[in-house]
Amino acid sequence: MSGVLATQAYMNYFNVHGRYRQGAITGSMAGGSFFGTLASSFIADRMSRKTSIQIAAVVWIIGSIFQTAANGVAMLVFGRAVAGIGAGIASAMVPVYQAEIAPKEIRGRVVALQQWAITWGILIQYFIQYGASFVDGGAHNPHQSTLAFRIPWGVQIFPAILLAVGMFFVPYSPRWLAGQDRWEESIRVLANLHGHGDIGHPKVLAQYREIEEAMTFEREAGGSAIKALTQPRMFSRVILTVSIQMWSQLCGVNVMMYYIVYMMQAAGVDDILLTASIQYILNVVFTLPAILFIDTWGRRPSLIYGALSMMTLLFAVAGLSAAYGIPNPRTDPSLDAVSWLIVGHPAVSRAIVACSYLFVCTFALTWGPTSWTYPSEIFPTGIRAKAVSLATASNWAWNCALAFAVPTLFETINWKMYIVFAVFNLGAFVHVWLTVRETKGKTLEEMEEVFESGEPAWRGVASGSRLDKLQRDIAEGRVKVTLRLRPRRYDHL
Repeated sequence: MSGVLATQAYMNYFNVHGRYRQGAITGSMAGGSFFGTLASSFIADRMSRKTSIQIAAVVWIIGSIFQTAANGVAMLVFGRAVAGIGAGIASAMVPVYQAEIAPKEIRGRVVALQQWAITWGILIQYFIQYGASFVDGGAHNPHQSTLAFRIPWGVQIFPAILLAVGMFFVPYSPRWLAGQDRWEESIRVLANLHGHGDIGHPKVLAQYREIEEAMTFEREAGGSAIKALTQPRMFSRVILTVSIQMWSQLCGVNVMMYYIVYMMQAAGVDDILLTASIQYILNVVFTLPAILFIDTWGRRPSLIYGALSMMTLLFAVAGLSAAYGIPNPRTDPSLDAVSWLIVGHPAVSRAIVACSYLFVCTFALTWGPTSWTYPSEIFPTGIRAKAVSLATASNWAWNCALAFAVPTLFETINWKMYIVFAVFNLGAFVHVWLTVRETKGKTLEEMEEVFESGEPAWRGVASGSRLDKLQRDIAEGRVKVTLRLRPRRYDHL
């Protein structure tokens, strides 16, 4: 969205000159995503994680068609809301699917790939918007064609088509299959994922036994998934993941991504769209180290040091803006969205831009991937989809609220807004320190031990995994595993 905000085609066609109208347009997608996430678990539990992602892609395509054909604000908002439903379903279920098929050693890396894909999508779409902004003489031509925004919105359709078709060629989640009593399919998927197709591989058998024991325990406990979520030991985890997703939005990343154009305008940057594009490149580049090392340095340090670093950078931006800024004299209509400007201090403007770049790098290294990884791995299989959908709904609810609020904050409290988000990061640091437990190296079935150990979160539990010992015992013949396999037609030959 940010790449079209400064084009004359967009502003004139949709008459976007008030902060509330732009807030409604931007926030409509997050609002749709909120409802999409709430519906996602029911689709995923009944029809599979895989099918839910395909449904999300189809819904996104429909929403993108409405956006591309929009003849006014109402149709644009409707199209973004519909597309948001698809985005909400996908954002909740993709991490669940990834966590359920990944080996414990690289689970964080695999789930973090979703965030990397998101950053690539943001970058590519931004440059498509940037390229389209040159239609009919550029973004400042008052008679610029609507192709300046219709081209980028139409291009959104094609990745969704690839996703919907591509999902036909990936397996169902083995844990979802086990939950449907499709044990034979589950073991064969596990074998293909972790044993090169060998169902007798010790790692496959160990994983199978872990899943079987966890499923048995869940079914003996009985009750519905909704009831299980409200039990004290699970409800505390729900609150934790909902809070992590809340903090991931309140950290200030919305200011740096959705409304970076406004921030650059306030800083007195000349080529706003090009300068803003650099942060999208940094977002992609600095997510890569997180993918490579999240299973080495862990989830807890990422969240703690990320919150502290982002808080520091936001305080720096607030201080520079307060010391060197002036109220907007309202002599340039293109700057009406902001009420505070940096004028005549190019070094200060560069410093603010540098802080925004460092902020994005920090988020990409820490909260970006970790806030999606953590909720997807700490719940039992029977309630995982519903718990993650609630956490993701929190993300989109705050995303929607901020989409409405940030334009108003830019116009009313200007630089003080950065202090507000800095304080939120301080709150996130304290909360993470007290409640987030380390999960790296543990299987999904071991999370009960992690969270029920009785130790404070900052002490953690012993490293290592019982799956490794079980795998060795199976390999050495000390443990036998009986598979639930139906005899196939020619097994007697």
